[in-house]
Amino acid sequence: MNTTIFKEWLHSLPAAAIHPVVSFNPQRQRMVKMDFTEANTGLTAEVIEDTDAFSAFVSGLLARHEAEFGIGGYAENRTVYSRSRVFDGEPGSMPRRLHLGIDIWGKAGTAVFAPFRGTVHSFAFNNRLGDYGATIVLQHAAGPQQFYSLYGHLSLRDIESLEEGRVIESGQLFAHFGAPGENGHWPPHLHFQLILDMEGKKGDYPGVCSLADQEHYLQNCPNPDLVLQLMQYAQ
Repeated sequence: MNTTIFKEWLHSLPAAAIHPVVSFNPQRQRMVKMDFTEANTGLTAEVIEDTDAFSAFVSGLLARHEAEFGIGGYAENRTVYSRSRVFDGEPGSMPRRLHLGIDIWGKAGTAVFAPFRGTVHSFAFNNRLGDYGATIVLQHAAGPQQFYSLYGHLSLRDIESLEEGRVIESGQLFAHFGAPGENGHWPPHLHFQLILDMEGKKGDYPGVCSLADQEHYLQNCPNPDLVLQLMQYAQ
């Protein structure tokens, strides 16, 4: 499947066919746009490198805006990945800094729902500093073709009794935002990413790429807001 076919399939669906990934009521709740580029001067190295300080920074921003969630990050060139060797490139290559998903920042334990019916493609506990932590990948049908949705920084309980091939219905609560000790040592949030071709990977797929590789990865990972439809509410 390519991006054009995927977008055409999505646009053919009635709006009610896509279930919200998180419970958000724009009439009663607020959502604030988060910026993790170098333009955000409040994100100093001291904040980024200290998980508790980073978490306090995020929760403080949500509190100041009286927001239920923070959101953003697709195709964003982020400075925060300097906190982990996970995002270093191979020797002599560029580091990975371009974000391929959308992050939804909120409270640990926040419920995550499946946007479409699918099956569990794979899952893993990617337990390195800065990595996804608990991760689930769902496989979905788009007509005769397949695509995937990846959920990173989840709670460990979400994968403890999980099995590949398990059916997940549209709208089913199947995961939760993880706490820092189980989500790769990040402030609580969900990394949501669309993937057209898993390229043989299981339980993991790059959520960040180098600028040199952006053409390939942005084609294979279309804008998640095509499904989330939440950026319109970001203030």
